[in-house]
Amino acid sequence: MGTRIDLADWLPMDVDIWAWVGDTQQQLSEAGNVGLAMALGDLPAQAYEGRYPQLDVMAPAIAQQAEALELPWLEFYARYWHLVGRLGDRAQGAVAVNDAEQLLAFAQREDVRDCPAAPAAIEALAVAWANTDGPGYAAQRLEALGPAIEATSPEHPAFAGLVTQYIAALIDAGRPEEAVTYAESAVERLGVAGREPSWELGAERARGLLRAGRTDDALAALQAAADFKPDDPVAKPYRDGVRRALILATLGRISEAVDALPDLDVVGEHPRVFVEWTQAVAKLADSAQITNTWQLGRVVRQWIDYFGMMGCYRARVELALVAGDLALGRQGVWQARLLAGLAESGTAELRETDDLAERVTALRAAADATTEPASPGPVEERVGLFDAADGFNADPEKWVGWLAPLSGKDLEATRRHTTTLGFLGFPAAGADIYWKLLVDTGDIATADAEDVAYLTTLLIEARQDERLEQMAAMLPHAAQHVALARLYSARERWQEALDAAEHAVSAGAGVESRRLLSGAAQQLDHNGRAAEVLAEVLDELADEDVWRMIVMATSAEDWDLVRKGAAKLGMPLKSNEGPIEEEMGLIRLVLPAPDGGQRQVLSIRTGPATARLALPQPRGMDYNAGDLVVFDPQLLEPVPDDPKEQQNFVPPFAAVRILRPGGYTSYFFDGAAPSEEDWAEFTEVMAERGWPMWVYSDENYTINHPSTGEPLPGVFGWVAVPPNVTAAEVDALLDDATERWSHPLAWLDLAREIGVEVERHERIVKEYGL
Repeated sequence: MGTRIDLADWLPMDVDIWAWVGDTQQQLSEAGNVGLAMALGDLPAQAYEGRYPQLDVMAPAIAQQAEALELPWLEFYARYWHLVGRLGDRAQGAVAVNDAEQLLAFAQREDVRDCPAAPAAIEALAVAWANTDGPGYAAQRLEALGPAIEATSPEHPAFAGLVTQYIAALIDAGRPEEAVTYAESAVERLGVAGREPSWELGAERARGLLRAGRTDDALAALQAAADFKPDDPVAKPYRDGVRRALILATLGRISEAVDALPDLDVVGEHPRVFVEWTQAVAKLADSAQITNTWQLGRVVRQWIDYFGMMGCYRARVELALVAGDLALGRQGVWQARLLAGLAESGTAELRETDDLAERVTALRAAADATTEPASPGPVEERVGLFDAADGFNADPEKWVGWLAPLSGKDLEATRRHTTTLGFLGFPAAGADIYWKLLVDTGDIATADAEDVAYLTTLLIEARQDERLEQMAAMLPHAAQHVALARLYSARERWQEALDAAEHAVSAGAGVESRRLLSGAAQQLDHNGRAAEVLAEVLDELADEDVWRMIVMATSAEDWDLVRKGAAKLGMPLKSNEGPIEEEMGLIRLVLPAPDGGQRQVLSIRTGPATARLALPQPRGMDYNAGDLVVFDPQLLEPVPDDPKEQQNFVPPFAAVRILRPGGYTSYFFDGAAPSEEDWAEFTEVMAERGWPMWVYSDENYTINHPSTGEPLPGVFGWVAVPPNVTAAEVDALLDDATERWSHPLAWLDLAREIGVEVERHERIVKEYGL
């Protein structure tokens, strides 16, 4: 769940903003936007806790709703926190600059500029520039931040964030001593205003001291910042650990640095610290406490690609150079040379290159001076030695070097060499070798299908789409369209993938082309065709393909085909025709929640890939009890090994789509919990009518006694009724079923809907504090 913190703890917003947020939540709820209202206050936590799937759904939805409601502050709030989630931990660079510039322009509008959080837009743009190319944009950052700081008093919550970015810009401009002085002045100004500096400000001061060569002072400054309140409380532990480890490693205090350094599995989800963590590891790599392995090299190579996709040009180059040094520590000469080339090409995207050319030259010189690992045997025997190697303990980096003399000449060696290059994160290098062997020679048209598939994979991974299309044009018709269908599927160009796969299937390309066609058709919601193309070769399909066919046939309501698939899998069904409606036990269906998260709903499995939701859902949800849902029959959790646990295990599956809505309507109830006898009678009445009912409160939920104010056990939940039941009937039944309870139950929304006893329900809500 992450760290849970009061709204007012999230900076740089202030208390006035959070009061306004509360009012806005109430407005959204009253307008029927319950899901958006629930998510509104959760946006900061989503941004800082890394719940990006939720954030990426909810923030734009709230911004769009805010625009429709003409609430510009709310729109700014949603857009700002979405940007924080992209610029902070995800460290997006050039891909986010335009959005940051648009947010700043929006914040300068007359109806937004008075929002207390508006100055944070300038900070966001500065961060976007820093992520893209810190030194290259240093002057622009200083120019933008300076006037904003002058216009912001130290009492303002945005002040610390602005000055922190100003300090960072001074460091990136090569003025670390000035940055340290400015940081100390900012701390004094905050103190005079009765405010503490943020941890981020203190940590940036430490970075300035480290860059200035005052390493002992840097450690002291970071220690002094330890008790400062962070802007991002979730990130502080690992960010502090990474910076502390780097400083300690620079001081040569290796054991302490290793202890401070967060593990790879901790930092692996936090791109913001990738560069600094790798720099720390490079300083510690010669110690016995840090293992410099090919696995580390592969992970860092993935990070380099991530920065390339996000437009973090400086980080990409810096990480390539550090990764090159680490590779040489493993005698990875070939890898260091490729990384030097990557860093050199990356400098073309930078606005300021300072000493990068010299560092690239130094890396190449170090690679030339490094002895490669001793080979395991004669060149002519290396393919056989590769095949005989222990797949668990073999070092693929070393094998790339050992197979290199044969690669591009011997086909078997080329296959192993290039695919291993791709595995280690260098698909472009592998593609170049394969290309010269097969395409440049003109042999691609008659090449083995396996080699065409290998080269296609390498080109897709290297994102060399034009080159792949060029190669495809040289292939026979079937192979050509298989290659194109693979490319278009990888790029999610589904209509083109469908067209190419149809050509491939028509040309007799085999089962793979049918899988590609089926996948593209499913994405385009052509489920009938998706299932049909697999059914045509049912006897050739693996079980996994049969299940996919069943899911798509179910979505198309082709029940005959579902039955054929079930028979192929040996799954008995009672009925022989028509829709499949059987009771196959309870399952958990995982469905999307309004806040972008997920929700598990207890359901009754009715077929190989269908289930009916058994629990009522709150109003505003896209699904409810009684809905028939198609699900993916692949288990999301393994079945427990313990037989006792197996008895209580309810298998979870991912929902695919609503096949047929049940038309049920949910009504909310809330109040004091009745006696066990009364509650049993109440649930029995609901069950007799077939009205699903579920209690969402737990044992900790209490309400207030209207006379004494003492806490009473409370209960709230939802009851769902089928479409042939009127709201008035529900009201009458609830009234009759609860009239003898010692404390009344309230169903205010239902009362308002039918205009019956609204004042009574409003009084219950008020008196009991519901």
